[in-house]
Amino acid sequence: MVQLVKAEYRAHRIGRREICANLRDQIRGGNYAPDEPIPSSRALAEEIGVSRTTVSAAYDQLAAEGYIVVCHGMRPRVAVNFPAASTKKTDSAEKADPATESLSAYGRRLIDIGQLRPPRSSPDLINFRYGEIASEDFPTAQWRRAVTGVLLRKQNVLSYHEPFGSNALRHALQSYLWRARSINCSLDQIIIVNGSQQALDLLSRILLDPGDTFAIENPSYAMARWSFEASGATAIPIEVDDHGLVTDQLEGLQARLAYVTPSHQYPMGGVMPIDRRMQLVDWAKRSDAWIVEDDYDSEYRYDVKPLPPLWASNPNDRVIYIGTVSKTLSPALRIGYAVVPNTLVSVVATAKQLADRHNAQLEQEALADLIQSGTYERHVRRQRRKNNHRRETLISALKATFGDRVDIRGTEAGLHIVVWFRDIPIAREPDLIDRARTLGVGLYSVRPLCNPPLSHSQNEQIGLVMGYASLNPAWIVKGVSLLDKAIQDLGL
Repeated sequence: MVQLVKAEYRAHRIGRREICANLRDQIRGGNYAPDEPIPSSRALAEEIGVSRTTVSAAYDQLAAEGYIVVCHGMRPRVAVNFPAASTKKTDSAEKADPATESLSAYGRRLIDIGQLRPPRSSPDLINFRYGEIASEDFPTAQWRRAVTGVLLRKQNVLSYHEPFGSNALRHALQSYLWRARSINCSLDQIIIVNGSQQALDLLSRILLDPGDTFAIENPSYAMARWSFEASGATAIPIEVDDHGLVTDQLEGLQARLAYVTPSHQYPMGGVMPIDRRMQLVDWAKRSDAWIVEDDYDSEYRYDVKPLPPLWASNPNDRVIYIGTVSKTLSPALRIGYAVVPNTLVSVVATAKQLADRHNAQLEQEALADLIQSGTYERHVRRQRRKNNHRRETLISALKATFGDRVDIRGTEAGLHIVVWFRDIPIAREPDLIDRARTLGVGLYSVRPLCNPPLSHSQNEQIGLVMGYASLNPAWIVKGVSLLDKAIQDLGL
């Protein structure tokens, strides 16, 4: 990135204003991602041949405008929530981009969604990002033995295979899902996918047409909403409360599908009770709609007795069940599964085959061995105990530090909680997240998960989604202490 800046400045010996304009355009254009460090004032000054004072003045201006965060002794970083680019067209932008004009309707919708940049991880952070799990929790020795065993059996893992997935893995999952989740399904109904995200993408293309509508929890998993919107369908946000989706709001609604996380609503954490589950299934039957049930972290339950998934009450009709090993083993494995009604088996398998033929066979066979030997379930039980301890540590630290200032939700299951600060307005959220980052703590707002996202100008309180599965208890306590320091530094 410095090279790009360097080339432009050598052509024009310019000053603070031009440096600001150049960096501002790069940040708006995505060359620098939110929270990414930019060159230090000394490094950039040397690279482009201007005085350090000139660069420092430019950085001060960009910080005042909210594009970057400058702290003494640290490299400047792009702000987590920098100002949006102006929609006013310049002379050079009056003409439509020919590349955009040549895209399909699907491609143009992807431009509207924008390039999706996941939050960046850093080894220097005490990172409360949801979805990350501790690398030391991975059962390395057991996985190595399983992979070695597959190779020693000289199974044909280097050729093309069925789009459904490995027969061994599907057999293992069939038994596991019955034991763990009361799901009674045939082997053909289980289709292995590259994580839950591929399942959502396939279903969006199979079940939705442009102009259709779909119901989705609000707030919800944004990647699911974007997958369905990319098909040309329109989201109908449905409120959630402490018990998940408010199913009364579905009455009279005509939609092609409903996306739900009933076992542990993401992100608010509610567990849907049996009466709402029955109401949801009844709505789908009457409306000829599909239910996409994302059981993303069902293995982690602490204060509640597990309820059977929606599939168990409607196995061959309107429910599509999605599961994954991303939260128990690793998201890097890219192994998930969809359990689909018989009427959809053939079309989902065909869509999977057209997308990528099939998943990597070696990893599927190794996972099948872990499940069949009982190793996987023993690992899950260990992880449940570890994550329960992490959860209790985080809740205790928050209560001890902030007392009645915080309202903690979603504690009964899963790998994250939601923390609302009763007396800190949402307008101060960017300041808090940036200040915490400079102290070495990664924080993530619930705001972008709402549809539409809450505005910083709204009279709302700050809500943080705090994942804990990647942190040891000592780091969790330190992270909460540093969060408190960030709040004190800002006078909040």
